[in-house]
Amino acid sequence: MLFNTHSHVDTARQFDADRDEVMARAREMGVSQLMVIGFERALIPITLAFAERHDGVWAAVGIHPTSALEWGPEAEAEIRAAARHPRVRAVGEVGLDYYWKDRAPFPVQQDVFRQQIRLARELGLPLVIHNRDAHADVLRILEEERADEVGGIMHCFSGDWAMAERCLELNFYIGIGGTVTYKNNPTLREVARRLPLDRIVLETDDPYLAPVPHRGKRNEPGYVRIVAEFLAELRETTLEAIAEATTANARRALRLDA
Repeated sequence: MLFNTHSHVDTARQFDADRDEVMARAREMGVSQLMVIGFERALIPITLAFAERHDGVWAAVGIHPTSALEWGPEAEAEIRAAARHPRVRAVGEVGLDYYWKDRAPFPVQQDVFRQQIRLARELGLPLVIHNRDAHADVLRILEEERADEVGGIMHCFSGDWAMAERCLELNFYIGIGGTVTYKNNPTLREVARRLPLDRIVLETDDPYLAPVPHRGKRNEPGYVRIVAEFLAELRETTLEAIAEATTANARRALRLDA
């Protein structure tokens, strides 16, 4: 059974026509547990309601870096309230996104990132980190804000082995998704091959970044099985071994057995 640690099936408009069927396919493909991400203020109630309706579905809540201008006392209060929900297991996705230069000023993103790390530490919840084209600043802020005290998941990891080592030292698990199947991504494949098996979690980030052979099409939460199969071949082990280890890792990262 597989644990998909990052899905947007709850809110992405690409699933509006067949959301229930997509969830049914995920179950058929072996996905027993799933984490959905309430990453904007308006989405958090939808995410929580979705998690309530589905067995084995957990939630993270936070303000995405491209929506950092939403942050303020009201947003913080809403996240605090949502964090009391029994299905909420993390603060996220939070971090830095330097790809979209017109969404939120980088200094604002950095300040909001810091505040949400502090909030996670106060709440005792792990973090789900979004990092796009901001490796150095993400690592620096994680270190300065003592994020290792709560750890969490480096969502859709895109760094090299040196960065992976630093993330491991900071008490983070490494999220591997569909991009590992892309032929033009040898750096990530090297990371996925070298990582300790007990520090890998699986994800899809659907509806984006579908694995081969679905690249360029809508991603689905069930496609995490394709990622697991690819990882098993890459590491010369079995699908069962990957599924068992990564599910245990996800439960540990999110403190589901605490």
